[in-house]
Amino acid sequence: MVVKIRQTSESTGPPIPEVRFQAPSSVPAGVEVLTLAALRRNACVGSISVPHRPDFHHLLRLDGGVLPVMVDFASYRLLPGEWLWVRPGQVHRWDALSGAEGTLVLFEAGFPDPATGAAARLDDPFGPTVRRPAGADAEAARRALDHLDQEFRSLRDGSPLPLETHLPVLRHLLAALVLRLAHVGEEGPGCDNPDAFLLFRAAVERDFARTRRVEDYARELGYASRTLSRATLAAAGVGAKEFIDRRVVLEAKRLLTHSDHSAARVAGLLGFHDAANFGKFFQQRVGASPLAFRTTARGGTT
Repeated sequence: MVVKIRQTSESTGPPIPEVRFQAPSSVPAGVEVLTLAALRRNACVGSISVPHRPDFHHLLRLDGGVLPVMVDFASYRLLPGEWLWVRPGQVHRWDALSGAEGTLVLFEAGFPDPATGAAARLDDPFGPTVRRPAGADAEAARRALDHLDQEFRSLRDGSPLPLETHLPVLRHLLAALVLRLAHVGEEGPGCDNPDAFLLFRAAVERDFARTRRVEDYARELGYASRTLSRATLAAAGVGAKEFIDRRVVLEAKRLLTHSDHSAARVAGLLGFHDAANFGKFFQQRVGASPLAFRTTARGGTT
């Protein structure tokens, strides 16, 4: 991993480090498999115990102990048998690695083939962070991870086979793992119009900084506003307007914590006409002003 830190004189605290994927020199691939013990030994000092923003996927199976972790400002307590999935761009912090044991897969978004990326929804920013496979699903995921780990160690330890042989195998084994896990934990309420929700979700991800009005998305997609609201409530558990607002709040939190933009600049980037309007929106939904949130997120005091 390479940590890149940006800081300016306007900062109210240290900005969030941006962590870029770097494969081990002995394994020039877009994937790495390691244990939490190896992560504790090899991680750059301070790069994982403070909030950081990786540009690659983290997929972890916890085998022992308890692992507290923060992902996009939400705290989780991972238990043995559970999986953690952190996606590129999410603000992430390991709160206490000591005593936790497990296997971690790091991979670049472009390493799996496009068909796998689409089927596993690798670019979905709303995918569940914690997965809890059970029964046959848990066993299948465990075996897929074990096979991927074995292939990676073979390449790392000097397999006589050429790299051109190992890379497709690693790609296929990673595909088996992410496809097994992609839909675990998404039982939830059924959606009688999944196409409407998927189109709405994609449109929100593209245009949330342009408009927060459900009516605008409905007109663009050719649905009634009530249809989008029903589909979103069934699939995501919240109405369409709340879904949009949550995405805006998440991006505001990210900008406030990992950049040095002023609150007025963040407001402009998110489509607000003035900082006061943005401040009121943020205060109502977060319970703190933008600058107070930034100070707390960066380890200061309000």
